[in-house]
Amino acid sequence: MDVGVNLTNKRFDKDREAVIARAQSAALSGLLITGTSVVESQKALALCQQYQTDFPNFLYSTAGVHPHDADHVSVDYIAQLKQLAMHTQVKAIGECGLDFNRNFSTPAQQKIVFSEQVALAAELQMPLFLHQRDAFVPWFNILSPYLDKVPAMVAHCFTGSKNELMQCINADMYIGITGWLCDERRGQALRDIVSLIPLNRLLIETDAPYLTPRTIRPKPKSSRNEPSYLPYILKEITSITGLDQEEIAWQTSRNAEKVFNFPTKRN
Repeated sequence: MDVGVNLTNKRFDKDREAVIARAQSAALSGLLITGTSVVESQKALALCQQYQTDFPNFLYSTAGVHPHDADHVSVDYIAQLKQLAMHTQVKAIGECGLDFNRNFSTPAQQKIVFSEQVALAAELQMPLFLHQRDAFVPWFNILSPYLDKVPAMVAHCFTGSKNELMQCINADMYIGITGWLCDERRGQALRDIVSLIPLNRLLIETDAPYLTPRTIRPKPKSSRNEPSYLPYILKEITSITGLDQEEIAWQTSRNAEKVFNFPTKRN
């Protein structure tokens, strides 16, 4: 189950339905479409509704504001997110968090918008889909008071240090692993610590159209990532950890069903 897909991205405009079909053909049991602003969250939900007939119980979404968009929220954005969260296909608040690497929004405003969404998740009793880059300490400090008040927290696209990983695991967070693991150049630090993630805390995601696994052979003509490539991440986790591939697939699917309240599809 791919728990992080940017399916509203314009790079999917020409063949979105075919991308979803290929994901099903690759034996995926569901996709969670990431919302990164109010508008993108609305688009993500609209896709779930648009394809419900052709792909029943296959597409779900999140509703949230990415830190890059924190400077651009409207006065009533929390009310709009709350309204989106009332729909059964919306399964988490996010993608939200802090990103001090690029600072497309001011750090002060990022903290405000992040804090308000964490509080919303606690109010609605929904999981959090979390982003963090170069901001671990303030990010974790904002989350800490809510560790026992939010049903689940997912550290999406984790690329942090061993100490950060252990802090997240000790806080009972779930850890999302992407194709970053498949890049021995940039992803070696993650490759060194992925074995430390307990199977009952592991989730897998493509973050498509980004982070195409470098292990795909033959190399795809397009640099665009897509959900049908999720098995390459699964294979890389298997190769590094030595765990059984079917066991990883089964457990990560169970984890996704538990965290996001997906319908159970496998025995």
